[in-house]
Amino acid sequence: MTLPRAALLTLLLLAAPPALAQREPPPAPPPFAGPALAAELGQDRIAVDTSFTGADLLVFGATDRLLGPAGDNVVILGLGPPRDVVVRRRVRWLGLWVNGPSARFQEVPNYYAVAATAPVAGLLEEPARRERRLGLDVLTARLPGPRDPRFRTALIDLKRASRLWNEEESPVEISGGRLFHARLPLPSTIATGDYIVQVMLVRGNRIIARQELPFRVDRVGATARIADVSRRLPLAYGLACIALAAFAGWLGSVIFRRG
Repeated sequence: MTLPRAALLTLLLLAAPPALAQREPPPAPPPFAGPALAAELGQDRIAVDTSFTGADLLVFGATDRLLGPAGDNVVILGLGPPRDVVVRRRVRWLGLWVNGPSARFQEVPNYYAVAATAPVAGLLEEPARRERRLGLDVLTARLPGPRDPRFRTALIDLKRASRLWNEEESPVEISGGRLFHARLPLPSTIATGDYIVQVMLVRGNRIIARQELPFRVDRVGATARIADVSRRLPLAYGLACIALAAFAGWLGSVIFRRG
């Protein structure tokens, strides 16, 4: 019996070995499941001794997308413990400069530093900058205290002169497209205490990921012992300072008199 042509082709396809059968395309790789932002500090403790002249805090990390003008951006904010600060205006009286009107500001960050891959003002809208305190202008505008802009400007100048506040003085460097690093300057006058670094990933003028990294500044060695005595025995510490100053003055007078 002769099979029809269509039936014969069907039998041949069914009898074909698996190698000749049509294979399905391989499954697509799963999407990237890691975090959009991963950041870390070079060290989580800064030791301050008598020879401390300042340091740089290394902040580094990686993102899930490319960084740069056509991609995402990174903003890094360093904050110190808040304190009350009094700003005084000096006035001339009878030919002498004396302290005049003053203003007290509350919850002032002892340390403040901002670094970014691009100017922050162009990355985020002003409401987002105000919420995260990104920029000295929005930072001082939110501080509790007198509204006189002259005192607020003087506060910025005072903190900048001591290098405790800096704004985008050095950019966040990009390596390999998705790796970044920055160095936040810590001056020699930085106070001890607990600090925080906030690393933010900006995409489309929005902060889509944020990570907080704590670090601590501690006194060590002779500096730590002197500070401990000044806290536990303030009267004895004050008397010792007076005695040391008197001795130094007496010794100086003896040396110069002999010379």
